[in-house]
Amino acid sequence: MEHFDTIFQRAAQRHGGEKKLMALIATPLATPEQLAAVSDDRWLSSFTMSLFQSGFVWRVIRNKWPDFERAFFGFDPQKMLMLDDSHFERLNNDVSIVRHARKIAAVPANARMILELGQPYGGFGAFVAQWPTDDITGLWLTLKKHGYLLGGNIGPYALRRLGVDTFVFTGDVCAYLRHHQVVDAGLGSQKGLRQAQTAFNEWQAQSGLSLSQISKTLAFSMG
Repeated sequence: MEHFDTIFQRAAQRHGGEKKLMALIATPLATPEQLAAVSDDRWLSSFTMSLFQSGFVWRVIRNKWPDFERAFFGFDPQKMLMLDDSHFERLNNDVSIVRHARKIAAVPANARMILELGQPYGGFGAFVAQWPTDDITGLWLTLKKHGYLLGGNIGPYALRRLGVDTFVFTGDVCAYLRHHQVVDAGLGSQKGLRQAQTAFNEWQAQSGLSLSQISKTLAFSMG
C-alpha cells in the first residue's frame, strides 16, 4: 500500500501544489460537543436530502429543499411517525417536491431509527458523537441496518454534511482503492469496508489529516 506522503505529493502536483491542494481538501468538521447538539430533525433532514439526491440532480433537490422542509413539517421525527395514509397521498401528489413513493415512505422509517438509536444517549447527535472514527464504516452499516434506503453513499454524505469526519466512496476514491489493490472485495461488502477502514486508519496515522481530507486527496491523486 502506498504511503500517504506519496499520494499527497502526486495529488499536489496535479492540482497546483501543496497549498492549493490543502485548500481543495478543506472540510469543516464538528467537535463531538457540536455533533451532540445537532437536533434530531436536522439529522433526518440530512438523511432525507442525501436520499433524494441519490440518482437525481443534486442542484434540483437543493433548490426544492425549502418545500421539502415545509411538506415534512421541518422533519420533526415525532411528527413523521404520526403521518397517515392521507398525508402520504398528498405528499405523493405534491408537485413542489420530488414525488418518489419509496423515498417519501423512508422518512418516517428513518425518523423511527433516529429516535430509537438516540434514545439511550439523549439524542441521535450524541449517539453519533460517541462513535469512534476509526470504525466509521461501522456507523455506515448501523444506519443501513436500522434505517431505510440508507446504503451506499447516502449515509456517509448525510453525515459529512453535518460535520462528521468520514470518507466517501466517490468514483475516484473507488478507482484508487481498486487500482492500488487496497481492497480485494466489493466495497459494499463487510470485508471490503473493513479493508478500506484499515487503510484509512493507517493513512490517518501517517498524515494526521482527517478522514475527509484523506478521502479527497485520494480522489485528487486520480483525477
